[in-house]
Amino acid sequence: MPHQIAFRFEDGVTRFIEANPTETVADAAYRQGVNIPLDCRDGACGTCKCLAESGPFEMGEYIEDALSVDEAARGYVLTCQMRAKGNCVVQVPASSSVCRTPQAAVTAAISEVRQLSPSTLSLTLKDASLDKLAFLPGQYVNLQVPGTDQTRAYSFSSLVKDGTVSFLIRNVPGGLMSGYLTGAAKPGDRMTLTGPLGTFYLRGIQRPLLLLAGGTGLAPFTAMLEKIATEGSAHPLHLIYGVTHDADLVEMDRLAEYAERIPNFSYAACVASPDSAYPNKGYVTHHITPAHLNDGDVDVYLCGPPPMVEAVSQFIRECGVKPASFHHEKFAASA
Repeated sequence: MPHQIAFRFEDGVTRFIEANPTETVADAAYRQGVNIPLDCRDGACGTCKCLAESGPFEMGEYIEDALSVDEAARGYVLTCQMRAKGNCVVQVPASSSVCRTPQAAVTAAISEVRQLSPSTLSLTLKDASLDKLAFLPGQYVNLQVPGTDQTRAYSFSSLVKDGTVSFLIRNVPGGLMSGYLTGAAKPGDRMTLTGPLGTFYLRGIQRPLLLLAGGTGLAPFTAMLEKIATEGSAHPLHLIYGVTHDADLVEMDRLAEYAERIPNFSYAACVASPDSAYPNKGYVTHHITPAHLNDGDVDVYLCGPPPMVEAVSQFIRECGVKPASFHHEKFAASA
């Protein structure tokens, strides 16, 4: 007998589907046209993480990197592994408009590959079909490495303009995508993008924002800032951008440009290496002040490698401040 699943989206909309006992909640949702966030379907990536507010269910296999023991204890689930055993209410950390947007697969030509630093590459793709990728700034796509069946996930570092979009890509020694981009890639080569994916994206600005970026985790923020520069913001926003070495600092001119275009925007960068000559040293957490946390009346966006995400989360907890919302995206380099 099918069970009724109520999806509660963050914009207040509720959608109902029916799920058979033998199918996952994610499969049931997609079968009925409700495109909740989803990527791997194997319990490995965490993209489909939601909060089960009520109702009985069983979980299939998954790895702890995708859903921690603490998160499971608090009622979080991976919908790609969740099977309902009765009527359930599930809170989805995305808006209903995003979840009605089906994923698309498009191909585009390489316009430019630039090495911004020893650790960072910039990839620009161009094709009229890119206008079909109706993504929100902060989301990512899976890029297929030409000549292989392998994909890698990258956040958009720009909005689509005149059929052109860009990415910041970590240059991983021995990495499949890095090796292609630094060795074989040439203008005109075609790449396939599938998406958009992810629940890390810019929501409506209702209070001050604190944006925290680590390494190529800067990418989603440059896309967000492009949108904010176009639409404006009545609230202040501050970005703290952390890297390991001086040479890893990229897109600083672009951040300075956004500071000129967005009256309420300020930013700071910091370098962790003790050998750094940069004025601001240390980690991102060393540069978060009580004013940035605004007694909790702040929305925090965080994108960086897992150790950084954990360190920032712990720092904010130890400050005794609970932000109005806390959105984060972890990423790890793939070989």
